[in-house]
Order: sequence, then C-alpha cells, then structure tokens
Amino acid sequence: MNKKELIAEVAEKTGTTKVATKEILEGILESVMQAVADGDKVSIPGFGVFESKYRPAHSGRNPRTKELVEIPAHTTPVFKAGKEFKDKVNK
Repeated sequence: MNKKELIAEVAEKTGTTKVATKEILEGILESVMQAVADGDKVSIPGFGVFESKYRPAHSGRNPRTKELVEIPAHTTPVFKAGKEFKDKVNK
C-alpha cells in the first residue's frame, strides 16, 4: 500500500474527503518526523513507538570490493511495533 492508497482507504473508513484526509495524514507524519528529529519519542499505544537512536562510528566492509570502510557516527530513526500491532500481524 502506498500513500495514495492509504489516503483513499482512510477517507472511505472515516467518511471524509481525500483532500482533508491527505492534509491530516501529512500533518501527522510531519509532526512525528519533527518530534523524532528533535530527539523526542512519539508513542502511540497499541501501534508503536517512533524514536531516534545514536549509532557510533564503526568499521564496515564494502560487499563488492571487500574493502574496509569507516562508517561515521549518525542518528537514525527507529520504529518499534506495539503489542496490538504485532498480534495483528501474527494472526
């Protein structure tokens, strides 16, 4: 499912227009991304938790050339699925 299909499905389930649903979805996604970028944790009970995680610098290997490369330290977004989400997927 892509973003367009998600918007159409949510609009149908909620009885709102696709335009209104798109604005709401984009607002939610932007808010989540900004909060995680600011170092905050976004928790949606039953769905999951969005947060950022610091990854220290380390060595890696180029799979093509087998050459060692240094991977710089960076922060990456992480999503941990909640119990209800995991249960639904594992049915």
